[in-house]
Amino acid sequence: MARPMDFSSAPCRGSGRRCSASYQRWGRVIFMKLKVMLVDDELPILHNLKAVLPWEDMRVEVIALARNGKEALDRFRELTPDLVLCDIRMPVMDGMAFLSEARKDNVECDFLMLTGYQEFDYAKEALQRGVRDYILKPIDYDQLEQSVRQVCEQIRTRKLDRMQEIERWGRMASMAYEKQLYHALLGFHTESDSFWLPEHGESLDRLWYSLYLADVDQYAQLSLQWSDQERRSRNAEMTEALQHLAAAGGGSAAVMQLREGEWCIIEQRARGANWRTRQDHANERLQQLRDGMRERMKLPVSFVAYPEGVRITEMESAYKKLQRMLLQSAGSWKLACARGKASDAGLREDPSLWRAVDVIVSRMRKLDQSAMSEALADLKHCVSKEQEQEFYCAEKVLHYLLLHLLRELREMNMIVPQDEEKIWRKLQHSISVKNVMEMIIELVDNAMEKGFSKKTGEMLMLAAKDYIHKRLSGDLGVEELANYLGISISYFSLLFKSHFGETFVEHVTRLRMEMAQSLLLTTDKTVTEIGSASGYSERRYFTKVFQKFAGMTPSEYREHHQAER
Repeated sequence: MARPMDFSSAPCRGSGRRCSASYQRWGRVIFMKLKVMLVDDELPILHNLKAVLPWEDMRVEVIALARNGKEALDRFRELTPDLVLCDIRMPVMDGMAFLSEARKDNVECDFLMLTGYQEFDYAKEALQRGVRDYILKPIDYDQLEQSVRQVCEQIRTRKLDRMQEIERWGRMASMAYEKQLYHALLGFHTESDSFWLPEHGESLDRLWYSLYLADVDQYAQLSLQWSDQERRSRNAEMTEALQHLAAAGGGSAAVMQLREGEWCIIEQRARGANWRTRQDHANERLQQLRDGMRERMKLPVSFVAYPEGVRITEMESAYKKLQRMLLQSAGSWKLACARGKASDAGLREDPSLWRAVDVIVSRMRKLDQSAMSEALADLKHCVSKEQEQEFYCAEKVLHYLLLHLLRELREMNMIVPQDEEKIWRKLQHSISVKNVMEMIIELVDNAMEKGFSKKTGEMLMLAAKDYIHKRLSGDLGVEELANYLGISISYFSLLFKSHFGETFVEHVTRLRMEMAQSLLLTTDKTVTEIGSASGYSERRYFTKVFQKFAGMTPSEYREHHQAER
């Protein structure tokens, strides 16, 4: 009998746990019934082929019987079987002619030919035409069963490989699509970056989106007490929870994390809906996100929405307005919903004031000291003008800028926890606009001085560390990171090993394994789900890497530490 199919390559295994979607798709392919058609002009042989072989046990369905090639060809085109068992010598149209015509249809189907000893030349020709095997008459049914099982296993393996190839291409397309959205939020998108989306039948620039922003309340204060590993784990858990909730909405949505404690959910929206319909939908989605996060996470999270349809080229502006809207919803479960204008959310503003804020944050990232002085001067001028006109928005905007700078400096590793705590203590008291402005100037001066005191290589590695942490659960490569930093691969590798004491691959692997260990001990997710969250789409490869790192498989690691508790 044929060797039984090897099931050890299944994406996930486990009792009582929900299998991943990839496992379910895998199972559908492996355990699916294949379709077979039987063709022979001798009726007794035809009936024996149907009755003697254990088709049900082989998970094969006999979908048609035919007495000659012409009849078989009609049924073949109608039913598209996976496998055909066909006699060679038949009236009207023989097996070779049928095979030749069937191949012209370019339908993927395997053939097993039945032949007598005197027709060996035909069998040889059939093999040259891609026939899987031939069976000599009189038929040895044990041998035939073995051949059928082998061919069926090959068919299922081929279907599985094709499905995995489609999934790989799908993941690559999804990554490219999300990269475009990520760049759009940061304002880096250009028309030349757009590409065609076959599933939508149009260019990326022609789609419309609704944006939602989730932000952990007082994240900077909460995270002061967390270790680097705990911060990564919490952010990874939040990302996965939001991805699950976004997907549950039924539409096409992407979850982007641009900085720690903050996520932007980008949802493709239908055209033609009026404002009331869009706002109702946005409020419903916000409610779903809020309720879902309250069930899944203990951290308080605020949500705001930008339901007005935006193009990809308008995302940066919409994203910044969402951040400003959070000024009014942060610290509670309040839902904010704007109609495309920040003033509609209650922020009466001078656009030049927010422009000055954006410039300061940009100059901070680039450590542009000469331009920073000019930016601070512009900010002072805008604040003075706001106060003269009694807009009363300056205080909120300056508080926003101060908190924004704290988060940026935290991610750039340019402020120590002690200095950050001092600022938080001051903010607990009622302070004037002048005091806030002084705190901003002091914070900027100290950060710029500290930044320029660092070596260029060290700043590059801080940027590399931030890039890695934000993309730890996705694909990461040396070439990608070197290009991002604007240096050669060889120079990047030298700097990285010198700064971190380990190679790029060793560093990323260690971070991913530490995240996986944390998730194994603090969640009930399956090994497959944890592997995916840690950057490994293939369960077997994740298990292999984890075992090499920890000395045991993920399941053994979980069981071992649970037994110690």
